[in-house]
Amino acid sequence: METEWLNPWVIGGAVVVVLFYAQYVRLISIRNKVRESASDIDVQLKKRYDLIPNMLQMAAKFMEHEKSLMTELTELRTKAMASTFAGSPKEKMALESQLSQKLNDFKVSLENYPDLKSNQTMITAMQSMNEVEEHISAARRFYNSNVTRLKNAVEIFPGNIVAAIVGVDYQSTPFFEISETEKQPINSKDYFK
Repeated sequence: METEWLNPWVIGGAVVVVLFYAQYVRLISIRNKVRESASDIDVQLKKRYDLIPNMLQMAAKFMEHEKSLMTELTELRTKAMASTFAGSPKEKMALESQLSQKLNDFKVSLENYPDLKSNQTMITAMQSMNEVEEHISAARRFYNSNVTRLKNAVEIFPGNIVAAIVGVDYQSTPFFEISETEKQPINSKDYFK
């Protein structure tokens, strides 16, 4: 008689353990996907960092008047390279936003230098920069998609219970958003004064 009473409890307990384990594996897989996609962004940003000094060197001889912009770009590149997603995601995103804005300023200021603009090496560098920017944008979308999956998995039952038990934190994983400055359209008249 006791074995009849015990069997449903054993089976029920086994089912709960299996469901808990499946949810745990799902949460950890999604969290690791977020980390992987953050790493992908870092790889694309490294390409950008490597390209910036080459573009600045080419432009330096033509753009004596733009030294402050080139200095700011160099300083921002150095700061951005030193920061990491693991250390401070929000700081990394803010630096990348500033760097993107300065790169846009640099591209617009090139319009003042037709000799530089028509230089084949500079054309190739700008095309490479555009490709890198597209790859960064794609990596950001992939990262944000994975952050959304993680947030959904942690906020929806039963994931919220499993996440609380095993300590999966999603609040320290922010979306990679563009800044208000980047949302503003570029006014080329500001560069032709």
